[in-house]
Amino acid sequence: MLDLDRFVEDCRAAVAADPTHKAVHDLTARAFSDPADVLAAVGEPTAGGIFPIYRADDLTILNVVWKPGMTLMPHNHEMWAVIGVYGGREDNIFWRRIKDDPDGRIEAAGAKAMSTGDVTPLGKDIIHSVTNPIQKLTGAIHVYGGDFFGIHRSEWDPENLTERAYDVERAKALFAT
Repeated sequence: MLDLDRFVEDCRAAVAADPTHKAVHDLTARAFSDPADVLAAVGEPTAGGIFPIYRADDLTILNVVWKPGMTLMPHNHEMWAVIGVYGGREDNIFWRRIKDDPDGRIEAAGAKAMSTGDVTPLGKDIIHSVTNPIQKLTGAIHVYGGDFFGIHRSEWDPENLTERAYDVERAKALFAT
């Protein structure tokens, strides 16, 4: 079984040695080589939510559980991220800013479906939306190269794709309802 305390310490050491996502990606990929070990460490999800495992100025580790059919609007992180799915599926649409758009609108630029055991890095400038397209909870460990809850970032209105300030409380409520 994955030792979460050891995983946190290894991620902290990796960020201290190299502030890019590369070493954390390698650690997460090794941990997710057996997703059942990750599931055993965090426990079987019973409800949607954002569950902090570790939080500091330079590193945040979350257990994110997506409800069936849930979609999170386009948003950015303003820091790198490494995502590992330990159960279910997470579909990401990647977006890019429309050049010279005065409202900061975005357009779709690609997509990636992540299933149990998949690990993927996201660069600092990535904008993405996420959907759990299946009818069961999806669990993922999200590792961020900064304080996920303390940084100013953006989200985009899902209807007209205009930029606005990210509202972490709205996101938490979406996961919880």
